[in-house]
Amino acid sequence: MLVEALQPFRVVMHVDFDYFFAQVEERENPEIKGKPVVICVYSGRGEDRGAVSTANYMARKYGVKSGMPIAFARKRLKNVEAEFLPVNHRLYDGVSEKIMALIHSHADSFEQAGIDEAFLEVTQRVEGSFEKARCLAIEIKRQIFAEEKITCSIGVGPNKLVAKIAAGKQKPDGLTIVKPEEVQPFLLGLPVRELVGVGRKTEKTLRNLGVKTVEELAAMSLDRLIDTFGRSFGSYLHKAAHGVDESPVQQRGQPESVSRMVTLKEDTRDIATMMREIASLARAVHSTVVAQRFSFRSVSVIAVMEDLTMRLRSKTFEKPIKNLKIVEHTAEELLKHLLREELERSVRRVGVKIHNFIEEKGQKELTDFVET
Repeated sequence: MLVEALQPFRVVMHVDFDYFFAQVEERENPEIKGKPVVICVYSGRGEDRGAVSTANYMARKYGVKSGMPIAFARKRLKNVEAEFLPVNHRLYDGVSEKIMALIHSHADSFEQAGIDEAFLEVTQRVEGSFEKARCLAIEIKRQIFAEEKITCSIGVGPNKLVAKIAAGKQKPDGLTIVKPEEVQPFLLGLPVRELVGVGRKTEKTLRNLGVKTVEELAAMSLDRLIDTFGRSFGSYLHKAAHGVDESPVQQRGQPESVSRMVTLKEDTRDIATMMREIASLARAVHSTVVAQRFSFRSVSVIAVMEDLTMRLRSKTFEKPIKNLKIVEHTAEELLKHLLREELERSVRRVGVKIHNFIEEKGQKELTDFVET
């Protein structure tokens, strides 16, 4: 086996929001909780035309699955009091953005893999300790539920591959820790289909080769896998079967925004208290953006109020900027403006977001010459 090729000093989390679209709808409409809930993409040609986007776990017990025609889902739930709801991307995007900002603040590096899942490299944050990672995962789950009333499942492992598989093991609201020495027993008994990247076609090909489990895949020679699947995918399957994944946790492509949030020690309306935190957050997001050689045109301040509602105020500049002092000053002005509108409620969490990026190509900007 290739267990020695693992990098045990890495600690990686995969955070997966449980049945996300349906769970958000349950949060918004508590009276539907306890019923099968099916979120649908309607074609506009009738109430039964279109496909299922996702379903809660109660609906899944009746065989309702993502991608299933809505008409089939209705047949499965014919004699059941179920809720069929249209997708509400604006709502889901807003909830996702808030949760992503929260979990991003806990990561050494962060990679959003979809609207409802993300990878976190936390090796430095937890000093390489899987026990500290367990405590951090519990705190992340607690914060997400406290602030957004959404449960998530978290997998922790020595790399992204193991963490992602682990996250799916105790859904919903689960936490699975796989330490480096536990990777082999964790993986080998799994059906090969549970490996990331193995779909129906690959599963069928492997079954024709007499391979049904990860253990049987791990026993195949690299040469045979390359002959069957080509060098790139064959090599991937060989490594994956042995729990090896060197891929870094990093945001793919140009990010849409970079943000950080922090929970205040106590709810407050004191500008000076909040600005101490915002200044630190601004430095963090600014350094991340500048390191990636982006300038930007928009700055936002985020406030989660004492009743857990979120408020956001933004300013967009005519020309690109990248000066930290401008970010801090803008955030302070936005925060003051927000508090003038929110005359009674105190603030529970504050955050800063930089967005509207422009990739630098060697040009000088006016604000490069501003003294700091």
